Amino acid sequence: MNEATSVLGKPRVQAEEVQALQDTIYVIGGKWRLPIINSICNGNKRFREIERSIPGITTRMLSKELREMELNKLVKRTVHPGPPVLVEYESTPYCKTFGSIILEMIRWGKEHRDKLREE
Repeated sequence: MNEATSVLGKPRVQAEEVQALQDTIYVIGGKWRLPIINSICNGNKRFREIERSIPGITTRMLSKELREMELNKLVKRTVHPGPPVLVEYESTPYCKTFGSIILEMIRWGKEHRDKLREE
């Protein structure tokens, strides 16, 4: 594949690529979304489990991010009637479509940290 050909085999169009990158960053960008997705994909389903697994996130921020992620079809919220009422979150099949990208980002981040330590 040369630089003038996109992943889909079509000629690259800069404006379309910028829009696609902006769309992606809008949906998964920010400090907390990828760590939340990672937490849920690692088996944390309840709000407090997710919160405890992400150092530094506040209750308010987690609540806000989960709502936005639900609107963007990345997580599914299920309420089980109680008592006590139980709320669980899970990643959607749509969310899992970029799982390999997240794993690649984790790999790159580890390599980057190692590279900085070397210098």
